[in-house]
Amino acid sequence: MAGKILIVDDVATNRIVLKVKLAAAFYETIQATDGAGAIQLARDLRPAMVLLDVELPDMSGIEVCRILKSDPVTRDIPVVMITAFRDATRKMEALEAGAEEVFWKPLDELVLLARLRSLIRARETAEQLGLRDGTYRELGFAESASEYDGQALVGLVTGRVETALCWKREIQPYLGDRMLVLDRDAVLGKIDKHAVPDVFVLAADIDGRGDGLRLMSELRSRPETRHSAICVVLPENAGDTPAMALDLGASDLIEANADPAEMALRIRTQIARKRQSDRLRASLENGLRLAMVDPLTGLYNRRYALPHLARMGERVRDTGRQCAVMVLDLDRFKLINDTHGHASGDAVLIDIASRLTSNLRAVDLIARIGGEEFLVALPDTTPEAAHATAERLRRVVSDNPVVLPKGRGTIEVTLSIGLTVASAATLASRRVEDLIGLADQALLDSKSEGRNQVTVAQSAA
Repeated sequence: MAGKILIVDDVATNRIVLKVKLAAAFYETIQATDGAGAIQLARDLRPAMVLLDVELPDMSGIEVCRILKSDPVTRDIPVVMITAFRDATRKMEALEAGAEEVFWKPLDELVLLARLRSLIRARETAEQLGLRDGTYRELGFAESASEYDGQALVGLVTGRVETALCWKREIQPYLGDRMLVLDRDAVLGKIDKHAVPDVFVLAADIDGRGDGLRLMSELRSRPETRHSAICVVLPENAGDTPAMALDLGASDLIEANADPAEMALRIRTQIARKRQSDRLRASLENGLRLAMVDPLTGLYNRRYALPHLARMGERVRDTGRQCAVMVLDLDRFKLINDTHGHASGDAVLIDIASRLTSNLRAVDLIARIGGEEFLVALPDTTPEAAHATAERLRRVVSDNPVVLPKGRGTIEVTLSIGLTVASAATLASRRVEDLIGLADQALLDSKSEGRNQVTVAQSAA
């Protein structure tokens, strides 16, 4: 299943229709008929998403949303509200209560499912960052967060300067942050890292239909703008543009001719989320680098990797999803040191660490746990995806020789990998640390079978 969705509606027909739509997309559903039941189920089951009707028999759905967002146990669960009444005031109340989105009935199934995918994806990324931060704090390296963020920078991007200036005039009374009108060339040009917008407000159609979405994809691919939030302003009669925008990485959607107060509220929400993510990343980058990062390669070390792997195992038990663990070892590394010297050996380790890191997701764990030995852990994966990743890592090392510094030539390097995949059932009878042992045994099999290959542990899930 892709995720568990809580449907809250007192009309049985509405619940059935939503259940059928979601089941077709491989979502598991649970149901509540009133606000009190919804709050209790959300606290007990921590679903991936809540689909919440505004009108409930015991209390307003908006009040339910407010309660969920004020409870530390449920506040991070995305809430999407649904209403049959096209009431802009109620929509603003729902957004102010913390709802991530408000849909009018009848629902556009394509956009609804794209929105669910987008919100669940964002939540999982935030949870993985939080998981890392929790590991950091458990090990006693917590620092107090800065309470002053200062003004955010909002970049307004559209095909006509007049349109962007109109947005700026209308939003400014509701938003105390800096707003900058940008054209496509300015966005794609070299941006100083201190002047990157926290949020881009981007017209879906800049000069032609859908070209704003292509620009958004470019922003998502660049390191400087990858973590910026992007709000896409939809044209009238948007068709399939909303679903495409969400699947391509839009943080939020703003309807054509949206009320300026709503537009500003959505931007403020994205600023807050972006800053929270920035704080989590900064906490990791600044603190863990000193205590739990290998000084040569810049990778995490064993001290960090083992407790983080344990927390990853807890998440597998809680969610029923799978994780993968790999142990990787450079082949005949001692010969490299003996033949070319330790300085060359260090250069090889640095280069290989960089290649491995650039071929993993941001939520994956990679650590150097021995002289030439690495540990990789992949959360929320499948056996097939894990094996494909392992093969990709093997090839990215073997396909290109390492260039040594100071004109000392090149060295051909290969990598042997042992892989195991664990499910909740696996971890019911094993410690998560045992996975390293299974992967290590598979690594030895790779070595004995000729090196430069991936071996999957026979007991993998």
